[in-house]
Order: sequence, then C-alpha cells, then structure tokens
Amino acid sequence: MDHGILFDHARSARIGLPEAVFCEGKPLEALTELLTQFGRGSGRPILFTRLAPDVFAGMPAAVRSSYDYHPLSRTAFGDTLPPREKGRVAVVSAGTADGFVTWEAARTLAYLGIAHKVFEDCGVAGLWRLAERLDEINTFDAVIVVAGLDAALVSVMGGLTPKPVFGVPTSVGYGVAEGGKAALWSALCSCAPGVGIMNIDNGYGAACAAARVVNGL
Repeated sequence: MDHGILFDHARSARIGLPEAVFCEGKPLEALTELLTQFGRGSGRPILFTRLAPDVFAGMPAAVRSSYDYHPLSRTAFGDTLPPREKGRVAVVSAGTADGFVTWEAARTLAYLGIAHKVFEDCGVAGLWRLAERLDEINTFDAVIVVAGLDAALVSVMGGLTPKPVFGVPTSVGYGVAEGGKAALWSALCSCAPGVGIMNIDNGYGAACAAARVVNGL
C-alpha cells in the first residue's frame, strides 16, 4: 500500500543532514512500510524518532531484527552514516530522569557518525558532579545540555565553556514546571550569552544543531 510518503533524499546535499522519520502520529501501516524499506543492509540509513516501544514491538519479527532499537530514546536505525573524521560532541544532562531526551540526542549523533560522550547526573543540586567532569567536557567541540525543572544547568554550563552550547529543556518536573514550559522560559532567559535553545524535549534537534558545528570543522 502506497501512503504517499515522499522522502527528501537531496536534503543531505543541501544542508549536510539527512531526513529522519518522526513516527509519533503516523499510521501503523505507514510505519511498517517504511521500516520494511530501510532496515540493516538497505544501503539507505534512516533514523526513526519517537518510535514507541509498543509500536516497535508490534512490527513483524523480520523487521525488528533488522534494526538497532533503543526503547528509552524511542529511536531506531538500520544502518548509520559513515563515521566523521573530525568533531566530537558532549551530551550533558542534569539527571537520569532526563534520559529519554539525553539519549535521543546521543542516538542521533551515533546515527550521524559523530563521536560523542554522555555525561549524566550533572545537575546544579550537586555542582561537584559537573566540576569533576568539566575539564573533559571542554575537550569536545560542541556541548548539548539537557535539563528539566528550572533548566539551571543550561546557564551554568553556558558560563563555564567557550564551546557552542545547545540547551534542551525537558518536560521533567512537578506542578508549575508545566511540562517543560518553566524550563524553556528559564533557558530562553539565560544570562549566559550565545547559548542556543531547542524546543522542549527536542534532543534530535540539538544533535542536528551540534552536527552543523561538526560539519563546519
């Protein structure tokens, strides 16, 4: 069955980044068709984001076996892009509760062939955890900062590194955190100059922003 899905195969040539598939909200039949096409060995690396565990579990066994699937980040890919010779990205998170966003960013970088490392549990409630890792973080070429609640880690990191910083507010938090809105407003009001802010929970977007830095090296 043809669902009329037209891939932007020329996107990589235009902007240095390939098209990905945002799975949330797509009909099951369309997802099955796409996943069948782009599995391991297809020669066409495609990243699938927001692919819920129950949806992936409902795919035929032959489809599931042809993908590297990561349930926490809800990402899947068959093949990856070739490893890049230059550029490394640090992914720094406030806490493991932000893991679904942190690992979406990390998995996107893995798919793009970009060297990276995840630094979890660096939140401002225990600044010594960040201080112990700061020297290593500053050896990377770009830094993604993932934080919920008041997203204070974004401003702190923005004041401690000269590297490009991309903040990702998450929907983690109680009450007035309002599903990430408080974190978003806080990050947008950051007193650290030159920090780029992504949309709530958009680890994929942060990885793509960092990839643009790496592509320019």
